[in-house]
Amino acid sequence: MAARHLDGIDHLILGVRDLEAARHAFARLGFNVTPRGRHVGWGTANYCIMFERDYLELLGILDPAQFTNGLDRLLALREGLLGMVLRSTDPSATAAAWQAAGLRPDGPKDLGRLLEHGGPDGQMLRFSNVYPAAEATAGLNFFACHHLTPELLRQTAWLAHPNGAVGIRTVTWLVPDVPPVVDVLARVLGPASVTWTDEVAAVHVGAATLLLARAEDIGMLHPPLARLEAPAAPVAVAMGIRADPDRTSDFLGRQGVAHEVDAAGGITVAPAEACGVLVEFVAA
Repeated sequence: MAARHLDGIDHLILGVRDLEAARHAFARLGFNVTPRGRHVGWGTANYCIMFERDYLELLGILDPAQFTNGLDRLLALREGLLGMVLRSTDPSATAAAWQAAGLRPDGPKDLGRLLEHGGPDGQMLRFSNVYPAAEATAGLNFFACHHLTPELLRQTAWLAHPNGAVGIRTVTWLVPDVPPVVDVLARVLGPASVTWTDEVAAVHVGAATLLLARAEDIGMLHPPLARLEAPAAPVAVAMGIRADPDRTSDFLGRQGVAHEVDAAGGITVAPAEACGVLVEFVAA
């Protein structure tokens, strides 16, 4: 990954139809949510759940008359994990590496997000993003992000989550066929990042792991998802969050959130409680 100037997952994007309802839903799961951010010149806005090295983005539409970058079309189909963003240490170098790998990237392109504090003193967060050509990704939705204002991205208070969460551990993708997606990720991240177990692939991205499985195998990873049908394109269906399971279970119990505890102590929350995504809390 170093040769491609990538050093892990930057954040995961969860598309939501009602941004305020999503904020309440994830607060009920024990996540500390940032102030709302508004994308400059776009009709979209977000709330973020910050960890020390990565974060979750709850993304919704405030003004459908403005540019939504296709979010309206995606939300017409479903809520949930829409894609992942890789962290680039040098967006120009990442673009060059992806060009050499046949991904035909667009960018770097700059984007701003106004962090709303309820007054005119809101801070402007700035990013530089690199996007692979859609036809070169086997349907996998991802891009790379470099933070131009890292000092504004996190505040210490935002990192304290009542459920004990500290970061992203896994992302599970339901795919129509595993090898084509693995081929893309091997070009993005390097072939050494891939490990196979029968028909399921694990792709290592910094401290996190991407799990790729077909519909007939997804139940081995996540029993509650065993009845999912094969998708036409890759869909992220579950995320594992590193946490303190005792704190997580205690908080969820006090909130009245239904959850299951497995033999290893991991805690699972159903998609209906988390805007369409299965959430697993595992020991940090």
